[in-house]
Amino acid sequence: MTTGFHEVRFPLRLALGTSGGPVRRTDIVSLSNGRENRNRRWRDARRHYDAGSGIKSIGDLYAVLEFFEARAGQLYGFRFRDPLDFRSCAPGGTVAANDQAIGTGDGVTAVFQLSKTYGDTGGVSVREIAKPVAGTVVISLSGTAVAPADFTLDAATGRVTFLPSKIPASGAVIRAGFEFDVPVRFDTDRIDVDLAQFQAGRIPSIPLVEIKP
Repeated sequence: MTTGFHEVRFPLRLALGTSGGPVRRTDIVSLSNGRENRNRRWRDARRHYDAGSGIKSIGDLYAVLEFFEARAGQLYGFRFRDPLDFRSCAPGGTVAANDQAIGTGDGVTAVFQLSKTYGDTGGVSVREIAKPVAGTVVISLSGTAVAPADFTLDAATGRVTFLPSKIPASGAVIRAGFEFDVPVRFDTDRIDVDLAQFQAGRIPSIPLVEIKP
């Protein structure tokens, strides 16, 4: 069995027109008294997209076909930039080192996983960020910026590792800012292309689904 991943990004110009977003799985049981029980089947959301809506020309369609063939259909995963949610901050904001809390130092731990928190007074959801964009990650310790030379980033896993002499002290709050991609794969082994229908306005469906770490 092959479970591979190619560290390449789906063509950005096509991703900008993509539709889709997070999907959750909830079991709902209706009771005889009119009430209901709800159970969260998935701990985290899983994102689904349709890249077909981003295709505007024959050239765009060919770019997707070429990319699809290079990934062997569903076989290999790849990076995808969610046009709405690809920064540690809100859309339109500027990435800053204090954007997201990713851990608290204990004087020993050197490795911390990038994550993004979504929440309000009613609840919180923490999303692991496994595919940060290299060169965009900035770190702070208790509000003070960390020099880029003091840590390393594994852009394939989203893990930040502090140098032995720079391990965060006990109680230090580690925060991070970054841009990131979503690890996805094609959710089909077939793309139907009808150029006559395409010229008339029919855009083929090209489903993508998030790969969970």
